[in-house]
Amino acid sequence: MSGAVVTQDDAGTAAPARWGLRIAAIVLCAWVLVPIYLLAVDAFNAPAAVTGWPKRFWPAFDLTSLAFFWNYAGVIRALMNSLLVAGLTMVLSILIGAPAGYALARFRFRGKGAFRILVLMTRAFPLPLLALPLAVFYLRTGLDDTLLGLALIHTVLALPFAILITSSLFVSIPVELEEAAWVFGCNRAQAFVRIVAPLALPGIAASGVFAFVTSWNEVFAASVLTVQNQTLTAFLLTSLDVSPLPLKFAGAFVLIIPALIFLFLVRKYLFSLWGIANR
Repeated sequence: MSGAVVTQDDAGTAAPARWGLRIAAIVLCAWVLVPIYLLAVDAFNAPAAVTGWPKRFWPAFDLTSLAFFWNYAGVIRALMNSLLVAGLTMVLSILIGAPAGYALARFRFRGKGAFRILVLMTRAFPLPLLALPLAVFYLRTGLDDTLLGLALIHTVLALPFAILITSSLFVSIPVELEEAAWVFGCNRAQAFVRIVAPLALPGIAASGVFAFVTSWNEVFAASVLTVQNQTLTAFLLTSLDVSPLPLKFAGAFVLIIPALIFLFLVRKYLFSLWGIANR
């Protein structure tokens, strides 16, 4: 009897908790999706509807603003530059961050704690503070106004997250799996590639997503270090700053679409990282 009472009490307290989680999830989804929806509405409305009153809360699927923006000189080149820089940043962040995270997780060396702090300290300095020395250094080395130079800056911005998230995942993978691979003839590098890396793939994908989005959204370094080879964010900042409001909505909509598509493509790795079954 007492056991039944306890079970009922537990059920009674669990129901409000579940409803609280559901409400929190709905609020969070609304916080993220409603601005994107309103942006899409204004991007697909006629210019007169964007500036007119009363406001429309559903799109008229008028492509005038998007067509004008897409045909604007330099947009396609800036979009391709953003994709190239973001892709290169993602690759470099994974190639550098995953081995660094593995070293933090598996090896003991002097200054390990200091190294962790230094990794975080790289994000403590605001980028505008480093703009002048970076510009001078890039001018002297020939990296100014190049996609590679911009990708290196974005990689530095994304590396702390890549190192720390992969390090935490490698710690959770039992070292006995690697030792078993060593017994069967693998060296440490082969054991990492064949055993550890596949198990840590969700975390590696998450660090890659963060690097891609960081590079795609970054605007300050892209504006300072590039002139002819601008990314889409820098192009929007310099070219559409005084443009009409409908074109700004169209540009913002084009800016967020590739990042959303990329997140959709790698969603199964993120779900695996969070322990959610992907169906």
